[in-house]
Amino acid sequence: MLVVTSRDPGAPPAQYLKGSGGIFRDMLIHDFDIFRWILCSDIGDGGDAADTLYANGSVLVDPEIAKVGDIDSSVVTIRTKKGRLCQINTSRRAAYGYDQRFEVLGSKGLLQCGNHRPTEVVQLDGSHVKSDKPEHFFLQRYREAYRLEVAQFFEGLQSGKPFRTTIADGVEAQKLADAATQSWQAGGTVVRL
Repeated sequence: MLVVTSRDPGAPPAQYLKGSGGIFRDMLIHDFDIFRWILCSDIGDGGDAADTLYANGSVLVDPEIAKVGDIDSSVVTIRTKKGRLCQINTSRRAAYGYDQRFEVLGSKGLLQCGNHRPTEVVQLDGSHVKSDKPEHFFLQRYREAYRLEVAQFFEGLQSGKPFRTTIADGVEAQKLADAATQSWQAGGTVVRL
């Protein structure tokens, strides 16, 4: 089972949201990539694929978002053909910073990927536990990941080795975003993929 938490520190401007395609296409698209990478990749078991998807959402943060036909908080549940489960919860507003976490629960244990913080120092005393908030936004949070992606891209160009990510990966994530939008717009119906 995969649980993804994806919360931005603040919503983009309404002007951006008017043309973004909605929360499932402009924000959760990355979480659909994570879902596919972790639960559907061919890791010695023949791979897997999404089978059903349920999405719902609300405007809980900013009423202006509803005026452009979008939501700012959502939940998505995906079941794969092999029965694996994924739950993605998102919000366009986390007062404490850019909150990007996931955990994978399996028969032999748990794998967690947490937030990055400017420092990992935690102060504990008789009245408080204090630590830095998560990194402010995606540019800080994924700086090293972007650097590695660009390096791998240029390495592939120079060596002729295949790229780790293809256009097909983007198309599959887009299909999930479209299915989530369809499910939400239909009042949270289950979409068979």
